Amino acid sequence: MAPAPLAAATTADLRGNALIAALPAEDMARWLPQLEWVHLPLGRVLVEPGEAPSHAYFPVTALVALLYVMESGDTSEIAVVGSEGVVGVSLFMGGSTTPSRAVVQCAGLGFRLAARVVRDEFHQSVAVMHLLLRYTQALIAQMAQTAACNRFHTVDQQLCRLLLLSLDRLPGLELQMTQELIAHMLGVRREGVTEAALKLQKLGLIRYARGHISVLDRAGLEQRSCECYAVVKREYDRLLPRTRHAETGARPLR
Repeated sequence: MAPAPLAAATTADLRGNALIAALPAEDMARWLPQLEWVHLPLGRVLVEPGEAPSHAYFPVTALVALLYVMESGDTSEIAVVGSEGVVGVSLFMGGSTTPSRAVVQCAGLGFRLAARVVRDEFHQSVAVMHLLLRYTQALIAQMAQTAACNRFHTVDQQLCRLLLLSLDRLPGLELQMTQELIAHMLGVRREGVTEAALKLQKLGLIRYARGHISVLDRAGLEQRSCECYAVVKREYDRLLPRTRHAETGARPLR
């Protein structure tokens, strides 16, 4: 994953990740020489369970899934991270490693920052510390709600939640997700994903073909989803600055 020169990234790209965009000017001045502009290809594993990350990743147009991996090799989604956040919270939370795997779910671009720099910045700047701690609180809320959703709600409700959270973190209304990838994320059989996707397609909410999902009726998708999407979105809206993607797609939730 060769990094591109930061010169290849525009000012708009820097604003594309909500956490970077929210940095005070003096903190941004320190970060700029350290940030690397990188391509995150589909399926790339950014960190494995028990591994200390070498970098923190700040997606801009990419989407990263955090998965819990069982001894059998089965996986289950615990969170998704996109333009609102960062992959690698263990670097500044003191744990160094994490039991989850981070894998690129939708290919795109983002920034990365070396682990040492992340730790130094967290302790050096009160503003950075507060920003990253608020993000971590929102991420924990997403993980907790996902666990409840996977336990109590139907596969099509879980799929609605996953699609809506992904849309909030990506530009547009198009997603590249194979049924196999969705099944791995939700921890269900592929046949269950096929049935759920067909149900949403028959309702006119999405169009699905060969791993490409077009959302046709976002409002309908929100109505079809369980309460878990709204709970997670409210917490992110409460704790974090708005992303540029949220302004183009997601509606305010009351």
